[in-house]
Amino acid sequence: MKVMVDTNIIFSALLFPESVPAKALFHIVNHHRLILCDHIIDELLDTVALKRPDLLADADVLLAELPYETLIAPREPSKLIADPKDAPILNAAIIENVDIIVSGDKHFQEFSCKKPPAS
Repeated sequence: MKVMVDTNIIFSALLFPESVPAKALFHIVNHHRLILCDHIIDELLDTVALKRPDLLADADVLLAELPYETLIAPREPSKLIADPKDAPILNAAIIENVDIIVSGDKHFQEFSCKKPPAS
């Protein structure tokens, strides 16, 4: 299964290694294909630099050690989601045909998009 995790999951895992988001992230990398887009990686590094600059090196190590596939997120929104900052993530997930997005962001939780059946 292809799974994309939002920035807040990785940031929480970095801050709290025993937390539910951390356990979810490590379950994903052990049992599924983790997909990240450049927007998620950039947003993570920006968030860490702003909120916890002391953890920048740890964020780099985490990203270096996580097995994930990366892709370039489209910058022009094609799917409308309440928070326009999340549009590149959603669009990248749609383009990559991910099965699920794991996020603590309420905008993703409120958004509903069904995957078309395989033909």
